[in-house]
Amino acid sequence: MDFSNERAYDKVIEYIQLEIRNGTLRRGERLPPERDLAELLGISRNSVREALRTLSLMGFISSVQGAGNYVTCALEKNLATTLNMMLLLGETNTSQLSQLRRGIESETARLAARRILPSQLEKLDALVRKMSDEPNAEKALQYDQEFHHLLCIASGNKLIQSLFEAMISMINNFIRTMYIRIGEDVGQKQALHEVHVKLVDALRLRDEKAAMSAIFEHFEIVDEAINRT
Repeated sequence: MDFSNERAYDKVIEYIQLEIRNGTLRRGERLPPERDLAELLGISRNSVREALRTLSLMGFISSVQGAGNYVTCALEKNLATTLNMMLLLGETNTSQLSQLRRGIESETARLAARRILPSQLEKLDALVRKMSDEPNAEKALQYDQEFHHLLCIASGNKLIQSLFEAMISMINNFIRTMYIRIGEDVGQKQALHEVHVKLVDALRLRDEKAAMSAIFEHFEIVDEAINRT
């Protein structure tokens, strides 16, 4: 095993953390060129290049060809890859994904009841109407996805947003499958609409318990669709 690249990786990570801690490097700012980093840290340019490639794959930095490397801290990129791999390997499944979403979105709804802005509430209300009135299933699905993403933003919690965005590719496919399945059942489709209405009403009243209850009802419908195979 080549430990030199592992040590190089550690040195680059430590350098970035120290610069951020000292306030001399912020998100969106460019790292020194590879040659400068190699001289500064006492490692080869190849080691620096490999370390930066690893950091890019993990979402710590982004590399722009011809422009350099920038601090991004897009950790959702790495987490999304891990979650997708778990799904492919059978280490998790749609039922567990629904449970995870239920937990995240329950807290999201509770926080949104406290923090949602009038403009966000107005948009959520409009999205509920669009979902109900839209005859095209794909467009209605887009409105549903926008609804849940905006709810996440309204929570005002950056970590929740990162976790949500990490799952977004999986969630979009998951929502599409469930949305089509629910749409095939007139009763479930109406129940899902009513739950969205309840959630918006709860947010308008700043009622945390009612908001969480609406999310619980939402995922009861989703879970029923999952089990209807």
